[in-house]
Amino acid sequence: MTLAPPRPRAVRATARIGAVADGRGGTALPLLAGDGPLALRRTRAPGGGAAVTVVGAMSAPLGGDRLRIEAECAAGARLTVGSAAATVSLPGGSGEQAAYDVRLTVGAGAELHWLPEPVIAARGSDLRMTTRAELAADATLLLREEQILGRHAEPAGDLTTRLTVRVDGRPLLDQTLAFGPRTPAWDGPAALGGYRAVGQLLLVRPSFAQAPKAVTLTRDPAEGQAVLTPLAGPAVLVTAVARDGLHLRRLLDRGLAAARAES
Repeated sequence: MTLAPPRPRAVRATARIGAVADGRGGTALPLLAGDGPLALRRTRAPGGGAAVTVVGAMSAPLGGDRLRIEAECAAGARLTVGSAAATVSLPGGSGEQAAYDVRLTVGAGAELHWLPEPVIAARGSDLRMTTRAELAADATLLLREEQILGRHAEPAGDLTTRLTVRVDGRPLLDQTLAFGPRTPAWDGPAALGGYRAVGQLLLVRPSFAQAPKAVTLTRDPAEGQAVLTPLAGPAVLVTAVARDGLHLRRLLDRGLAAARAES
């Protein structure tokens, strides 16, 4: 019987995706480089765009890991990036905080859909996630983030996320969220109010720039709560809390449908 080699105490890994217009109405992927636990797979995309799925090649992130994904969607390209399964943040032997950084660049007239599966903060874990997106003035971005606080019937781990988006060099959104036992009152009535799933869906679209949107509230206490908010730029933000990941996804999808109906 052959035993698998032991998991390194900490992993440093970077994955890179580059999408360019192919000149024939489609999108090519000249750069697709995975590393360590971040394996990348080309998948089918309708309508001439390109699609990539991130596949976890090992358990990650553990405490002390440093993971990074860089995706560039060049001028005129269309790219969708998803993941094969949820990302589960787990405690590591070192007790150190893990880091997961995402860097997105969307060029002129390009369109990027960043739609990973949820991040689950397992008991005892500590993860810091940062997502930074730089968009051209006429770029389109659909970005979804979902956080689940604890696996089924277990307490939450610690999770801090920061989402920063700039359009044409100007700030559009800079939002930091923190959950877990190290954050005071994170599950109290002024924060999650007992819910265990939280998510954001950002739609940046040039057509929003000339049409201010009214705030729309979607609310069903049995499932969760969601609000659609216009930002001071060509974008709307859907924020939701829910009792579990299934209801969270439904609320975010409902908010996306409302946002698209107004554009």
